[in-house]
Amino acid sequence: MTHLAQPSVTIDPDKCIAAKGCRTCIDVCPTDILALGPDGKVHMAYDECWYCLPCQHDCPTKAITVSIPYLLR
Repeated sequence: MTHLAQPSVTIDPDKCIAAKGCRTCIDVCPTDILALGPDGKVHMAYDECWYCLPCQHDCPTKAITVSIPYLLR
């Protein structure tokens, strides 16, 4: 059985207001892993998350969840 890894950052598209001009998560990410997609929503460009959490804490609509791996907690 193959287990697919969950992305470390998930964005709830129903809560994301990037299409209205919000770029908070993109601006605060030190690794630039978040990007604006063609649908006007934020997505992970690649999975190199440092689990530093500003994207989650600063999101005005709480659309972002950072899943910290068990071994790093």
